[in-house]
Amino acid sequence: MQDKGLDFKHKEVVNINNGKRLGYVQDVCADLETGTITSIIVPGSNKLLNIFSQNNEIIIPWSNIKCIGDDLILVDI
Repeated sequence: MQDKGLDFKHKEVVNINNGKRLGYVQDVCADLETGTITSIIVPGSNKLLNIFSQNNEIIIPWSNIKCIGDDLILVDI
């Protein structure tokens, strides 16, 4: 089976500013008119108080993505 290249859900996101692992890509947002990816979404903090929060996710704009590797996505946030 060939790798799709856009299979982001199997890639871990790491912030290059502090080396913090943010988690695996949860979703991808795209501009339907142009077909381009505009941002990726990773789960937010795992703290107990945030479990019940609806906005417990980090939206990372495409411009903040610095490198996409085989199993990692490096971001600058």
